Amino acid sequence: MRPPLAATKDRTLGSLLEILHIADPTLPIGGFSHSNGLETYVQQNLVHDAVSAQEFVESMLKNNYKYNDALALKLAYEHTSQGDLEGILSLDNECHALKAPREVREGSQKLGVRLIKIYGKRLDDPFLNAVLAHVLDKTTHGHYPVIYGVVAAALKIEIDKAVGSFLFNAAVSMITNAVKLVPLGQMDGQEILFSVQQLIDHLTAETLELDREMHGVCNAALDIKCMQHEQLYSRLYMS
Repeated sequence: MRPPLAATKDRTLGSLLEILHIADPTLPIGGFSHSNGLETYVQQNLVHDAVSAQEFVESMLKNNYKYNDALALKLAYEHTSQGDLEGILSLDNECHALKAPREVREGSQKLGVRLIKIYGKRLDDPFLNAVLAHVLDKTTHGHYPVIYGVVAAALKIEIDKAVGSFLFNAAVSMITNAVKLVPLGQMDGQEILFSVQQLIDHLTAETLELDREMHGVCNAALDIKCMQHEQLYSRLYMS
C-alpha cells in the first residue's frame, strides 16, 4: 500500500528541500559579495582560463575547505547533536583565530550571523536559540561553517549531506565568481561544476574521518592572497 503523500514528503522531499534551501547560493546572507581571494589570483593572472579556474577550485576544496570550514562544520554538528554549547563557543573562537586575513574573517562572521538570524526565526530549537543569544550579545563571533553545522543539526539533516552540501555550495560560489572575474563562459562554469562532483563526494567522506587535531591545517599562500586583496587597485568583491 502506497504511503500518504504528506508522509512521503516529510520523509524524503522535506529533507531534500531543507538541504537545497540552506545550501542555496542565493540565500540572502551576502555570499555573492565575497571571492575569498580569487579576485587576487585573477588580477595576478594566476587564474586566467577554464583550466586554471578548475585547478583553483579543486585546490581550494582539497587543501582549504576540507581541513578548515568543512571540518569546522562537522565538529559544530557533533557539538550540537551532543548539546555541547561550550564546545560550539570554543570552536567558534578557534575559527576566528584561524582566519588570519581580516576580510575573510569578517566575511565569515557576516555570513554566519545572517544565516542564524534567518533560521532563528524559522526554527524553535532551544540549542540554536542559545547560540543565537550569544551571537546577538556578541559573546561569540558566529562564523559561517560553525553556524551552518548548528543549523544543519537542528534541521536533522544527515551529517554527510550537511558537509557535502556545504562543499557543493563553496564550489558553486567559486565557479560563479570565476565566470565573472576571468571571465569564463557559462558552459565553462558548468563543465567545472560537473568535474568536481566526484571530488566533493570523496572530500565529504574524508572530512568525516578527519581527527579533531587536523582542524586549521595551514594554507599560507591563500591567506597571503586574501590579505593582498585589501590593497588591490580595483575590486568587485569584499574579500
